[in-house]
Formats: sequence, structure tokens, C-alpha cells
Amino acid sequence: MDQDPKERLLLPPRAATNGPHRRGKPAAPGGGGGGGGVTIDVHGLKKRGGGRRSWVRVDAATGAAEAVEVAKPALMRRLDLPARDLRLLDPLFVYPSAILGRERAVVCNLERIRCIITADEALVLRDPDADGGAAAEEAVRRYVDELQRRLVDRADDLPFEFIALEVALEAACSFLDAQAVELEAEAYPLLDELTAKISTLDLERARRLKSKLVALTRRVQKVNGLPLCFYCSY
Repeated sequence: MDQDPKERLLLPPRAATNGPHRRGKPAAPGGGGGGGGVTIDVHGLKKRGGGRRSWVRVDAATGAAEAVEVAKPALMRRLDLPARDLRLLDPLFVYPSAILGRERAVVCNLERIRCIITADEALVLRDPDADGGAAAEEAVRRYVDELQRRLVDRADDLPFEFIALEVALEAACSFLDAQAVELEAEAYPLLDELTAKISTLDLERARRLKSKLVALTRRVQKVNGLPLCFYCSY
């Protein structure tokens, strides 16, 4: 019997273990360098790199959304993706915005939206434990709501992948635009103060604002150059 695609993503319940697997032996007190070893929690390392992740799955046909737990190896097998592509979405690493067009999926890292898009579904990564977890969760919720709305109101034959990608790009641009507005609100009063009186404190604030503006400009330029790279590779 054919297995449902969603069921192939889910891991079976974890089997009970007898504790963390350890390599090597602890060094004896006062012992030399040759007899002892470094204790490594290999089980913990595997959990960190390839454990379950929480995703929101949006069905392309119905627009229905549900929370699922998906393992990295399962995604690699089902979507034929290399580990380096999924590493782009790992919250443990910091990567610039990128869109990778592969044969069976599109991998997107767009500011707070990290997702995998296929012809049948979109998997949006949830990471409530990351910095700004509440804001990241809100960004995921808004993305899913907007994607569902577009699917309901769809009046043309635009493929699901392009609809999901368009919503992700719009979400990233909205986030960057909001950050630019915040910088403007902080910069204009400071410039007025510097016009009236120059002080060391205000100059330091201006230097920090300039650094933030340069970093934001680079992120905007990175997102701005993404669509052409994607259409050329997909």
C-alpha cells in the first residue's frame, strides 16, 4: 500500500536508550597524556545536528496547515537534498538570505522565513528558542496566513512554488522595510541634535547608526539580487 507523503516525513517514536554514548575513557587523576581520553557525548552531537525540527506544513492543494516534526535525514531522502542545503536553514548557523532551486524543492532562507517549497507543500521552519523567538513565530504565522489567503483567492494557473516563494519574498521585504523605518526614526532626531550641538556621545550614536545602516543595506542588496539567481538555477 502506498504510504501517505506526510507520514513518510514523520519519525517513529524514539526508542529508549541507556544514556548517552561515550567515547574514550576519562583521564585518571594525575595520569599522563597517553593513558586518558576526552569524553565526548556523541548522542548529544547527533541530536544537535540531525534531530527533529518543528515545521508548519501547508498543503498546496487545500491550503490546510498543520504542525509536524520532521527529521533532517528524512527530508534529505524524500526531497533528494544534500546536507549543505538544509544547513542553510539551521538556526544554529547564520547565513545571508539565499534561494536554492533544486530538482524537487526550493530551499529558502529569507530573513525570518526559512522554508522548503515543493510542488505539493511548503514546510516552514519554526524555531521558538531562537533570538527573538516570539517575533519569529509571529513572522511564520503571518507567512502561513498570507499563503493560505493567496491559495484561496488564486485565479490563475501560477504554480504553487511561485506563489509560496512570492509570499516569502514579500515577507522578507516587509521585515527589512520595518527595520529601515526604525532606523529613520532614530536617525533624524540625532541629526537634529548634531546640527545644534556636536558632542562625543552623539557622534558615537551616529557611528553606531551608520554601522546598522550599512549592515541593513547589505541585507537589502542580497535580497534584491535573489530572484534573478533563482530563475536562472531552477
